[in-house]
Amino acid sequence: MTQPIVNVGILSAPKIEIVLNGKYRMNGRTITGEMTFDAESFDAEGSCEILPVDVGAYVSVKNVMIGKEFHWQRFETQDFIGDIHIVRSGKNLVLINALLVEDYLKSVISSEMSATSSLELLKAHSVISRSWLLAQIYKTGHDAHSFPMTETDTERIRWYDRDDHDLFDVCADDHCQRYQGISRQTTDAVARAIEATYGEVLEYDGELCDARFSKCCGGVFEQFETCWEPVHKPYLSARADCPDENAFPDLTVEENAREWILSAPEAFCNTDDSRTISEVLNGYDKETTPDFYRWTVEYTADELSAIARDRSGIDFGTITEITPLERGTSGRISRLRIAGTKRTMEIGKELEIRRTLSRSHLYSSAFVVEKTDGGFRFRGAGWGHGVGLCQIGAAVMAAKGYGYRQILAHYYPGSQIIKEY
Repeated sequence: MTQPIVNVGILSAPKIEIVLNGKYRMNGRTITGEMTFDAESFDAEGSCEILPVDVGAYVSVKNVMIGKEFHWQRFETQDFIGDIHIVRSGKNLVLINALLVEDYLKSVISSEMSATSSLELLKAHSVISRSWLLAQIYKTGHDAHSFPMTETDTERIRWYDRDDHDLFDVCADDHCQRYQGISRQTTDAVARAIEATYGEVLEYDGELCDARFSKCCGGVFEQFETCWEPVHKPYLSARADCPDENAFPDLTVEENAREWILSAPEAFCNTDDSRTISEVLNGYDKETTPDFYRWTVEYTADELSAIARDRSGIDFGTITEITPLERGTSGRISRLRIAGTKRTMEIGKELEIRRTLSRSHLYSSAFVVEKTDGGFRFRGAGWGHGVGLCQIGAAVMAAKGYGYRQILAHYYPGSQIIKEY
């Protein structure tokens, strides 16, 4: 197999502004400098290709959104190498960046974490980012399973996985993998990690691993099906984030989950080592609370009611009760009952819960609910969905001397590293 090309969706907007730094070709002519594309004047079925002529040429794209719906959401000008495709999609234009997978990874590894991370951590992340990406490209070219989501007057069960994008393989934001072109600093260590693992992917039972990852599992890994499709993936299953991987209680039991979350058990990701943490967190990640392993958020009843109404579109009235109904293997809630003076509903899965109960996103759905005099207190564990590699835990493992193969064996049990190309 030769190294594939990946098509990344960068921007969707009525107007796209770019700067060509170097010579490019479009429609048979050589171009450079600033260009503006407007959907109103773009052919309804039209598209254009902007292909580099000069070695080292790159395209600056204005107003690229990062951190969509998170508290660090902002717009940036970002720079991209490779081919640029612009296509019409409804009332918007979509800008797509096509480039080699290994070039894509240089940005992803530096965007998902600090480019100054330890070499073994960077190697581990190179393998899983490559694995996840190739698994998504494979999905795009094949029939994918379709699973129903529930939406009734009393129940809303949704999961927010990578969309089956029609125009490109993956998007550029946290919904897929962070990809910020050559704007994000790439170090010699990142280049060495990618070169050392060139073409390496994780495989389980002859198939590419859908290698998920999150910032902090909170002490125990979550299973794939708790967060996404009702499919069990043995390499994305429950384990403790410590040397004794079976040392954890059944966190699907409410009493066990409460005790676990309200304590702080030993785990690789239970660390306050600022140097190790800084390997994982980029600048805008550091705008989040440093208390990622265990955290507390409080709301008045009026605040939470307004947030839930605005974020979900459901008017609960004044929220009076919040009750966990189902939990996954890490203690993350997958089904939650919200009762209000106007309406009671059950919601899930984990990201729908996190979206509904925060202006941005709750750090995770592994939390217990405490009623206060004027509202609610959420005491939680971890940051993100908790499935697959725990970035902070993996950083601690690397700092303790574990190699990237040991790290991957810990977070993806039963998987094998193979050379895909």
